[in-house]
Amino acid sequence: MSKIIRCITSDGSIMASAIDSTDIVATAQQVHKLSPVATAAMGRLLTASSVMGAMLKQPNAAITLRVKGDGPIGVMVAVATSKGNCRGYCENAQCRTSYYNNGKLNVAEAVGKDGVLNVLRDYGTGEPYIGQVNLVSGEIAEDITSYYATSEQIPTVCALGVLVDKNDGELLLSGGMLIQLLPGADEKIAEKLEDNVRRLESVTTMMAKGLSVEEMCRLALDGFDMEILDEMPVSYVCSCSKDRVINALTSLSNEELRSLPDETGFTELNCNFCNKKYKISKEDIENLIKLRSEKMA
Repeated sequence: MSKIIRCITSDGSIMASAIDSTDIVATAQQVHKLSPVATAAMGRLLTASSVMGAMLKQPNAAITLRVKGDGPIGVMVAVATSKGNCRGYCENAQCRTSYYNNGKLNVAEAVGKDGVLNVLRDYGTGEPYIGQVNLVSGEIAEDITSYYATSEQIPTVCALGVLVDKNDGELLLSGGMLIQLLPGADEKIAEKLEDNVRRLESVTTMMAKGLSVEEMCRLALDGFDMEILDEMPVSYVCSCSKDRVINALTSLSNEELRSLPDETGFTELNCNFCNKKYKISKEDIENLIKLRSEKMA
């Protein structure tokens, strides 16, 4: 099972989170039949969403990351709860895979560099908070870092890694780190952290060497007294249901709704996040139309 750990320095100047998201990304790869580069791109986005979701304090809060670049993978969406559980999808799960000269997957080409990252925080009460930044690189980690710097003015280091076997496309490892300077951190602390970050190996390299998420945090916070705030198991979890799928049809007109069922009296809809299929009957459609009319009356 995937796991997140959240840590803080004893002086309250730095927060660090690390995640082993291998099981989450393996589930996404299996559910959506992701190509190698789509596995890497979606894996990074899901990993980031899980860490960012776990940072939310309200129990019913959720965060949605939406990336829309000009690359062939199309729109990518990841949703995570405050427990760190997440789910996601992309438009083109079988996006063509290409590599850099060093053999690493070219995620930036798949995502595209011309586009936006939207971050929606829903705290379960009132209007959600929405932030948006232009994509910096399409590599996801740099775009998350840019979001925090631009929209929240929080100095942040985001590192995300997904390792896929080049021969058969099988997922090997996935993980990430999110490190933030907190209010009150002085220049000396910032310089020490920057030095630590420069010396860090990639997330997947550290994981391949057998380092735990706690050990990764301790390396990032070397020279600081570190306290563990919490550890939590996280999973790929979809919250879909037949009612939710039906409610997603409310944007359609009555005429469009009634045209959905075929000659058998049913239409089949599937959940974008888990690909579960639901049979929707004419009666379901009419009940939705009736309920909408009652609300408008």
